[in-house]
Amino acid sequence: MCWIPAIKRTFTLFLLVCLSSMFLTGCWDRTEINDLAFILAAGMDKGKKNNIELSVLIFIPQAQQGGQGSGMSGGGSSGQSFVRSAEGETVADAMARLQEALTRKIFWGQNEVLLIGDELAKKGISEQIDFWMRHSEPRIRADVFVSKGKAKTVLKAMPELEKDASKQLRKIVKTHIGVKVTVKDLLQMLSGESNAAVLPWVENLPQSQMDKKKAIPTINGAAIIKNGKMIGRLSDKETRGILWPRNEIKSGVITISFKDEKGYISLNLLRSQNELIPSIKNGKWSMHVKSNAELEVIQNTTKHNLFDPNIKKKTEQKVKNEIEQREKFAFTEVQRKLKADIFGFADEFEKKYPQIWKQKRKQWNEIFPEVDVSFETKVNIKRTGLADGKPKRGAEQ
Repeated sequence: MCWIPAIKRTFTLFLLVCLSSMFLTGCWDRTEINDLAFILAAGMDKGKKNNIELSVLIFIPQAQQGGQGSGMSGGGSSGQSFVRSAEGETVADAMARLQEALTRKIFWGQNEVLLIGDELAKKGISEQIDFWMRHSEPRIRADVFVSKGKAKTVLKAMPELEKDASKQLRKIVKTHIGVKVTVKDLLQMLSGESNAAVLPWVENLPQSQMDKKKAIPTINGAAIIKNGKMIGRLSDKETRGILWPRNEIKSGVITISFKDEKGYISLNLLRSQNELIPSIKNGKWSMHVKSNAELEVIQNTTKHNLFDPNIKKKTEQKVKNEIEQREKFAFTEVQRKLKADIFGFADEFEKKYPQIWKQKRKQWNEIFPEVDVSFETKVNIKRTGLADGKPKRGAEQ
């Protein structure tokens, strides 16, 4: 009968599907989210007997119940996050010991902050950073900071506006008001010709500015690293000065005043462009720092009418002097005192004068403090806002 071949074909197809399914992979070895301990931030401190203390801020996802997420508390924690620490001879050893104390597998995919305690930073960080570059799991895009005191203490802080210290620090560096350095950036700076780096300095707000029951971390200046060790730090004002030659100034407010005149003018930075121009003439090494800045006036408590071209020019000159004064102030500290090339001068000289650099590179530590630095700053006030409380017809707003 004609229907018998059809039955045979159907049976054969069914048999092939069953046999092929035996060779398909399944999900038996997958890792469930409930089996992971998500690392949001990590901290490294100097431990006992030259050990390394590794601390991690862990987030444990919780199942939703009735539309609300259930919380979880732990030592130095709030809600679903807590801090755990372990010591080891190396960072890798400390991580292994930390894993032994956790029932869930450590997952580094969410780690976006790396804190280094100041004691460890002074001792040296090169060997510890090696772990973050070699291990396949930790993120090299994580932001790096040096903390005043133990990094573990900062991780346990409970900010008022953010969920944890990790989110607090990431939000601050994203404003681009201070230095922003990732693990990858740090390694490149330490392996560069200058062998120097600058990292954001973290400390808790003064008691007068915060709830005494809570520690609130903030960025206040920068730590200077040379040959893998912290050799000093810059104040917040000095740090602003180094951002211009490093081409890292993205936002900020400059407030100026005129001698023997009442009131202030505050200007917001719109955009900036900076360039380093090296020169070697008659054996004299020099660097020309060229900057262009565009700003807008956001407050004027003086009697000056900024729509007057002469007043505008006078204001731009004052802003120019303020920017260069900040740069010179920072250079005095970093170049003359600390003698650390955090500006990348060495790389610029190598690019322009490769043959001379080959001969002099070993003498760079002696040459750098003597490099003559000059400044050329152009300031353009793009928007002046209001005049006498009213927009002036035809003026740029």
